[in-house]
Amino acid sequence: MSDISISVDPPSATTQEQATTQAITPTKTQTDKLSPGGPQSSLFGHQRTPSMDFKELTKKDAQISLAMELDKLMKTMPEGRRQVVEQDFDGFKKLFAKFINETGPSVVWDRIDKLPQNAIQPYASLPHTEDKEAIRTMLDQLVVIKLNGGLGTSMGCSGPKSVIPVRSDLTFLDLTVQQIEYLNKRYDANVPLVLMNSFNTDEDTMKIIRKYSGFNVSIKTFNQSCYPRINKDSLTPVAKSCLTEDDIEAWYPPGHGDFYQAFANSGLLEEFVDQGKKHCFISNIDNLGATVDLNILNMCLNQNREFVMEVTDKTKADVKGGTLIQYEGKLRLLEAAQVPKEHEEDFKSVKKFNVFNTNNLWMSLPAIKRVVEENTLDMEIIVNPKQLDGGLNVLQLETAVGAAMKCFESASGICVPRSRFLPVKKTSDLLLVMSNLYSLDSGALIMSPKRMFPSTPLVKLGDNHFKKVSAFLSRFGSIPDLLELDHLTVSGDVTFGRGVSLRGTVIIIANHGDRIDIPAGAVLENKIVSGNLRILDH
Repeated sequence: MSDISISVDPPSATTQEQATTQAITPTKTQTDKLSPGGPQSSLFGHQRTPSMDFKELTKKDAQISLAMELDKLMKTMPEGRRQVVEQDFDGFKKLFAKFINETGPSVVWDRIDKLPQNAIQPYASLPHTEDKEAIRTMLDQLVVIKLNGGLGTSMGCSGPKSVIPVRSDLTFLDLTVQQIEYLNKRYDANVPLVLMNSFNTDEDTMKIIRKYSGFNVSIKTFNQSCYPRINKDSLTPVAKSCLTEDDIEAWYPPGHGDFYQAFANSGLLEEFVDQGKKHCFISNIDNLGATVDLNILNMCLNQNREFVMEVTDKTKADVKGGTLIQYEGKLRLLEAAQVPKEHEEDFKSVKKFNVFNTNNLWMSLPAIKRVVEENTLDMEIIVNPKQLDGGLNVLQLETAVGAAMKCFESASGICVPRSRFLPVKKTSDLLLVMSNLYSLDSGALIMSPKRMFPSTPLVKLGDNHFKKVSAFLSRFGSIPDLLELDHLTVSGDVTFGRGVSLRGTVIIIANHGDRIDIPAGAVLENKIVSGNLRILDH
């Protein structure tokens, strides 16, 4: 996400109100007095006096106005479909109330304490078991959850991102199903796969998962909430109807922090707890390194950990990633957007904050049930500004799943190998996972033993010619040999013939109007190629 800010600007108050978590229902008197234009108009009939706290009243006005607009929207929804929408709107009112009443930074920098000694355990210290019966017992207490709400539009694909082919014509979803089926077959276990879809991905995903009906995997799905985008100026919903198909731009899925409430609302959380399931492993479906790790599962169960976050060593490429801090006696996630400007360089320092969050999370299911039922979830709000196609500026209020870490008891980090963080966000990532750097083993990508060092190469491909998957694929006769590559930069109109090998640092730049064709069988080692190079068929 771009231009994200967590500390928000709605007016601060001299006497701050607690962010209400109750749905706000306007009284008839308030309704009669309210004017239709939202928080910016007529001050909603309040008789202002110099002694009244103008800012506090404005906050109340905004919440009352939002409640009225949501009530209007609810009336556009057919009776049989209102229950889900009511749940979503209740969740949005809570989020909006927190947003409108929040003042000041969510983290005071001087109150950050040094991490306790055992806050982050090294992966190498975890005990390992080969006992097949013990492993089956552990796996039978596990649920695997994949965050599947995103579309493939950033890579030029339509539909859910999880159905983009990433290796040997297998999609993210194919590989995930293969991994879990392998565990279930090998250990005679029953690990279910749960997909958290969004309204953007649900329909297509439901069609696609039919093909797995013969697999030894139970697949369940639920939808995260569907929240209304709000006008940046009036802070009221831009939607005129509850039917997303009427104006899909007016709605959004509110980030993966919505997982807890949506999972509970779906009934699946209670169902799994009743079945005796103890832990869930949550990760982004586009992180190909996020496989079930038996050593971490063993730690979670034996140490009664309610929340374990996988972190990995930070490099200069990861300076924007969230990190773990000790704050007010709790281990918690610190995101870049929470950092005061004067401390941004400290946050980016690999020495001061030497790990970052992979978003691979292990959580106790009974603990999730507890924090939802006791209403003790507390996640910082991510304010995500957007501009709609017509030019209207809107806000999306979101939360991140890892931000709830501080709400759980006995939380800890585990510093895992970099191989467990292999996200595919761009075609440059796709180039790596399609190459001979990796081989496939039961749906899991394994780094080739022929690679001399464990780090992956740094690859930058120009957006103009390589951003979309179809354009990217058309530029390679075959995926080059990358086993000895450290760094690759490609910019401009560049194509690669079959059997090319790239080693060391390779920079290829075709200037505007030029084209570079790397010939079949070429070996480029520590080379800079620029200008114009055409290979013509004859």
